[in-house]
Amino acid sequence: MIFKRIPSIIAAVLLTVSLGTSAYAESLSVGGEAVGISISCDGVIVAGLTSVETENGSVSPSEEAGIEKGDVIVSVGDTRISGAEDFLRATAALDGSETSITVVRDGKERSLVITPARSADGSIKLGLWLRDEVNGVGTLTFYDPDSGLYGAFGHGVSDSGSGKLVPLDSGSIYSAEIVDVKRGKSGSPGELCGESDEAKALGSIRINCVCGIFGTAELDCGEVMETGEAHCGTALIRCTVSGREVGEYEVEIVRLFRQDGRSCFQLSVCDDELLSLTGGIVQGMSGSPVIQDGRLVGAVTHVFVNDPTQGYGISIENMLKAAG
Repeated sequence: MIFKRIPSIIAAVLLTVSLGTSAYAESLSVGGEAVGISISCDGVIVAGLTSVETENGSVSPSEEAGIEKGDVIVSVGDTRISGAEDFLRATAALDGSETSITVVRDGKERSLVITPARSADGSIKLGLWLRDEVNGVGTLTFYDPDSGLYGAFGHGVSDSGSGKLVPLDSGSIYSAEIVDVKRGKSGSPGELCGESDEAKALGSIRINCVCGIFGTAELDCGEVMETGEAHCGTALIRCTVSGREVGEYEVEIVRLFRQDGRSCFQLSVCDDELLSLTGGIVQGMSGSPVIQDGRLVGAVTHVFVNDPTQGYGISIENMLKAAG
């Protein structure tokens, strides 16, 4: 997944034309700018399980209860959990006796029973590492100035530990600047190191799904293009690999395919400048718009781990459908 996490750190459109069962927008403002994101979760995500040292030895209450990494805790006992503060208040009231805990796993709620452990220092613990927010930087794909709808990333924002989509409670996008590049090489995908300006949000995030991040914003409009359908052959991608300047780089679409009902393509970077700067496709370039024959046809989504000059993309049609 091309998603750059920066410790203590992507687009949608009004569907105006219907063609059979597929919906297209006639034209969109094309992105390429780096954007920062902050997503607050609906609940708290289990980032990891740990043991608790008690007077009688080491125990792991959460593992014994059947909790798994990537689960989202939504209640402890009778207390609804919407974030870290709720969780801390609920666990502070525990006395060591067993209690119910509700998690969401694969979109379904599961009720489990957990027996908290009293650590050697006398505190009550569940043996969990948690987080309730995800931050990162990626690339804006498109923007519709008429409706204010935007879309980015081309894939969903997932929990880094489990790979599961982060359940969205609320989120914002911010202007971002690329301050460094770690070049990709075989076996080690590179990354764009960015800083986002969180003093002012550009817009909200209302959807986090497998086709990208979508919401509404107030953005400066770039070049407007009609949308189109990808085919094998020469194309361009737009992305920011230094500062805030959007560059345009040549790629080759080498294969079209479908995956899980979505129209996708494989692309190869053939631009000497981009290869020199990044080694190819790197983390943070997710959402980079793909332009072919003067039309917006899709967005970059993933990189080949063993060959950063190769990657995948998703069709603009699927992103528009997901924007809904």
